[in-house]
Amino acid sequence: MTEPSTTSESILLKETRNGVRTLRMNRPEVKNALSNDLTRALVRGLEEAASDTEVRVVALTGVGGAFCSGADLSPRKPGDPKPDSIEVTTDIVVQLVTGMRVTCEKPVIAGINGVAVGAGLALAMCADIRMASSAARFHPGYARIGTSPDCGLTWTLPAAIGREPAMRFFLEPKMHDAEGALALGIVGEVVDADGFDQAFVA
Repeated sequence: MTEPSTTSESILLKETRNGVRTLRMNRPEVKNALSNDLTRALVRGLEEAASDTEVRVVALTGVGGAFCSGADLSPRKPGDPKPDSIEVTTDIVVQLVTGMRVTCEKPVIAGINGVAVGAGLALAMCADIRMASSAARFHPGYARIGTSPDCGLTWTLPAAIGREPAMRFFLEPKMHDAEGALALGIVGEVVDADGFDQAFVA
């Protein structure tokens, strides 16, 4: 049994234990919403895990009571740096999706410990295996802001649950609990919230 090793950068925490590289999105103040900085950190984290011969599995989850609440749509504040262009943002997202689905040859497991909305749900669906806490909640998110699903969700969700259930999920936007997500096939396992973290990293 190997000793755990931990490194951190403010928005993404990394831990390696017994061949499992755990990546924890660490923006709990915005329910781990995906900023470009967090997306870049995830790309780097996946690349590092993929190239590390000591890592057999990548585990992705969130800090606090959320997995990921989607793209960070927070309004800019005075003094904030100029945002990246749409082209740059698109490129970063493509790197993340292809990193999870194509480049990383190691299994990626999503541990959905809380809300997964919009791009956060898409991120979870890019994983090979999905485990949910009983406290997890799922919502498409896109209809309420008038956008189409992104991050590959129009492909990954129908592939996982079927075309019509996916269309209903997108067009009848409502919050689904963990058991509902399990019934749909969005996740493969639900674990009691009290023991979720221990079960996920075991």
